[in-house]
Amino acid sequence: MGKGRLIVLTGPSGVGKGTLLRSLLRRHPEIHVSVSVTTRAPRPGEIDGQDYYFVTRLQFERMVAQGELLEWAEFAGNCYGTPRQAVEEKIQAGRWVILEIELDGARQVRKTFPSALRMFILPPSMSELESRIRGRGQDSDSAIERRLVRAREEVNAANEFDIQIVNDDLEEALSKIEMALFEPVPAVC
Repeated sequence: MGKGRLIVLTGPSGVGKGTLLRSLLRRHPEIHVSVSVTTRAPRPGEIDGQDYYFVTRLQFERMVAQGELLEWAEFAGNCYGTPRQAVEEKIQAGRWVILEIELDGARQVRKTFPSALRMFILPPSMSELESRIRGRGQDSDSAIERRLVRAREEVNAANEFDIQIVNDDLEEALSKIEMALFEPVPAVC
């Protein structure tokens, strides 16, 4: 890969970002995923330091105040952020780093890393997205409603990103991500 690169993967909750990312990493283990910090409670099976760094709100606020986060956002009542130092070190060492983050964080990264490749994953439809979120069985009805309201807002921002990919078929969406990452980009005149 040679030169380090920052890749931002964004899309509404339930769109399949995590599934796409896991599939991409199985095919390309040389790509590094940044582990985010969050104030939300771990879901069943999640491991601290592997899936997220789980911290208290007070710890999170200290990290923000000390400039330790590359980006951060509050979503559905919880805070999420990307530890700055680990990402910068990997990029400087020539690694590719993917951030799987929400819209607010992606907008912050656009300012701090304008050269980042920013991809937005879209659902095939809002009704399909709702089915996916409900199918998880992890959220209350009120949390699902908040996620769907937010998802509509996020989908409206998809055109802010370099690439938009509809996740209707996992294999097809994954192929489009690979093309965006590994195909040569024509020079802009």
